[in-house]
Amino acid sequence: MNEKTEMMADMVKNLAVLLTEQNREMTMEEALATVFNSETYRKVIDERTHFYYQSYYYVFAFLKEELMKGKFE
Repeated sequence: MNEKTEMMADMVKNLAVLLTEQNREMTMEEALATVFNSETYRKVIDERTHFYYQSYYYVFAFLKEELMKGKFE
């Protein structure tokens, strides 16, 4: 696994952890599914956006906004 891929995987894991911390009833599997099905995830894995270089909390703010607005598949 190269450095970028590791950073992307780490970002996904940490976004899921932050989701479970905010919603204690959400399982890790549900949190991961939420992240993987989000537009935020697509931005994280797109090397052109450099989202994987950002702080977890910064990217989590995008995910939270996406979930609040219902822009979630």
